[in-house]
Amino acid sequence: MKARRPHTNGEYVIPNVETRGASRSEALPMDNDAFVGFYQRSAPALWAYLARVSGNPALADDLMQESYLRFLCASRPDGGEVNCRRYLFGIASNLLHDHWRSQPRAASLEDVPEQVLASDGSLEYIDAVATLDSAMARMRPRERELLWLAHAEEYSHREIAQITGLGAASIRLLLFRARRKIARLFRAQTATRRSRA
Repeated sequence: MKARRPHTNGEYVIPNVETRGASRSEALPMDNDAFVGFYQRSAPALWAYLARVSGNPALADDLMQESYLRFLCASRPDGGEVNCRRYLFGIASNLLHDHWRSQPRAASLEDVPEQVLASDGSLEYIDAVATLDSAMARMRPRERELLWLAHAEEYSHREIAQITGLGAASIRLLLFRARRKIARLFRAQTATRRSRA
């Protein structure tokens, strides 16, 4: 199953799912129409999360593909689409962590891939995005992950704990530290940009 970023009209290409060789193909109670709807509603947010946190759009494509495959082959939680979406993000987070563990650490900031971001065309927006992108690139992957889940996906602390496998009590402190760090980095980047102007 190959997931793709949206075409210019905003629609995703829905892959044909082949379950031959899947370890638990009996765990596919979601019919094709239900999966297509779930995929269309969840794929943009999942891809954005993986691309932003990993800093690599190609890796986001691969991890998104594997996330949906594992989602389809797993016994999913009861509780409707909200719990299925949370479960899917948990799968994606685990795959991202597995990828990071298998990779050598980046030697410098130059080794961190550039983000591809859309803009509304205004100079203020472009400058803010560049400043935020630079600040995010200087953060640890776990910090980026927590900020994305809390602010872009609007998950609660309890939901973030379920997705990441961290203790619910530690999420509040980790998010506080991550917010403080990105604010400090953002202020430093803004000051640097202004001094150059």
